Amino acid sequence: TPADPARGFYYLPTLLDGVDANSRAVSEEIFGPVLTVERFDDEEQALAGANATRFGLAAYVWTANVDRALRVAEKIKTGMVWVNSFFLRDLRVPFGGSKMSGLGRQGGRFSMEFWTEPKLVCVAYGEEDRDG
Repeated sequence: TPADPARGFYYLPTLLDGVDANSRAVSEEIFGPVLTVERFDDEEQALAGANATRFGLAAYVWTANVDRALRVAEKIKTGMVWVNSFFLRDLRVPFGGSKMSGLGRQGGRFSMEFWTEPKLVCVAYGEEDRDG
């Protein structure tokens, strides 16, 4: 915690519990120290809630059941899923989201395509230009 948060641009870590599924905190991307707690009764309800947003950068799955983790990770519509961890990152693997959280991937071999803009230049030559 900053000693004097009024003297800077700080947003202290915040946990929002009991928020409505339609609230902005749940339905928009928050790039800050904010976590929402959403309760569910079963796996299908959890997946429906996770996929109900127009964004899809990353998801986190916490479970002791590896089969469930892989099944849920496959069904979540995001670019990345971490299981029982938070944002372990290897620069050789793809990084990127889905839906309105971005297009394409960067990282490893994906970076060449992500950070370059290929262009096709097609030139049609006349008959006299081909020989000379």
